[in-house]
Amino acid sequence: MSMTDPVADFLTRLRNAANAQHHDVTIPSSKLKRELARILKEQGYIESFVIVPAGAGFPGERITITLKYTNDRRPVISGIQRVSRPGQRYYVPHTAIPKIQGGMGTAIISTSQGVMTGHEARAAGVGGEVVAKVW
Repeated sequence: MSMTDPVADFLTRLRNAANAQHHDVTIPSSKLKRELARILKEQGYIESFVIVPAGAGFPGERITITLKYTNDRRPVISGIQRVSRPGQRYYVPHTAIPKIQGGMGTAIISTSQGVMTGHEARAAGVGGEVVAKVW
């Protein structure tokens, strides 16, 4: 299986696991994906995540993400979408960072100062690549 867009794969696995009401999901790790998981945790979209070292028949590190649900078992992540794709990157100045669901959602931006939420990037006055939207 060739992976052209690991971030889209990451988001799809999260979406599928949440829709299927899985407790957790394991995804191959990368620096960007660890940052995405960190932001999802900070913003309260997931319960937790752990980095699983290589081994047990797996070549690289993996991230195991524990999903978060409401009391009536609905996933906290109601939508998650890739914005910037390998074939069509989407860069914005800090003045044009999108507001997701009227500020109810989170834009995840990869900036020169690291990966941050749209809110943090706006406050820091830095633009960057809009990686994903979560709501």
